[in-house]
Amino acid sequence: MSEAAMANGASRSSFYAGMRVLPKVERSAIFAVYDFCRIVDDIADDQHGDRASRARQLDQWRRDLDALYAGRDAGQANFLASGVDRFDLDRRDFEAVIDGMAMDVERDICWPSEAELDLYCDRVASAVGRLSVRIFGMEREPGLALAHHLGRALQLTNILRDIDEDAAIGRVYIPAEALAAAGIVPTSPQQVAADPRMDPAGRWLAAHAQRHFDEAGRLLASRPRGLLLAPRLMESAYARLLRQMLLAGWAPPRTRVRTNKVRLILTVARLLVTG
Repeated sequence: MSEAAMANGASRSSFYAGMRVLPKVERSAIFAVYDFCRIVDDIADDQHGDRASRARQLDQWRRDLDALYAGRDAGQANFLASGVDRFDLDRRDFEAVIDGMAMDVERDICWPSEAELDLYCDRVASAVGRLSVRIFGMEREPGLALAHHLGRALQLTNILRDIDEDAAIGRVYIPAEALAAAGIVPTSPQQVAADPRMDPAGRWLAAHAQRHFDEAGRLLASRPRGLLLAPRLMESAYARLLRQMLLAGWAPPRTRVRTNKVRLILTVARLLVTG
């Protein structure tokens, strides 16, 4: 499950809490981007459709984006037109999201290399960030840097939280290097998820996530230009999830960590006051 789709309760609550305070035009554009992400993510995660039909659906989205950016009738992508025009959203970032979903369609990703996982995170998470920071009104360089680091931090946190859910559908996003460092020789998703050595493997990946959170936090602390309540809230909520998982560890059996809604509301209030 990708961060792009905001498909779980924790990400949905923190996302919507931050986005609802945006001005109307920006709010409409960002919701359109995430609707796009949700739709293509649903295609990638469809456990009933065969791979060929799911690939054809993603290819149709590519054709519709071609039409949208050529000024023709874009079919199912028409709802993106207003945001694309107003905020000059880059077609390559929409394409990158589809490329990331295609990785899940081509095969069930299992113990990818660290490089492949980073590419996946860039496509399904940081590309969404690149679209978002344009809507937030950030300048190019700090916007790209924030998208890079915060997108990866959020996606790696999702992966660490969803180990059991991913294994149930035949996927393991924990990279081969993390499993090898923990002494795990993978044979099946279920075997990997049940291995008691998943704790050091999880901590290996958590260290990578924390480095990206640290970089994103430094960028946000420098107070770059833009409507930054939403990324500040996402950074705060997800960094807290990572801290909770670090305390609990990743040895099976695992209990899925969830966002405390009262704490989330208080965080929103604090960020509204402090900026």
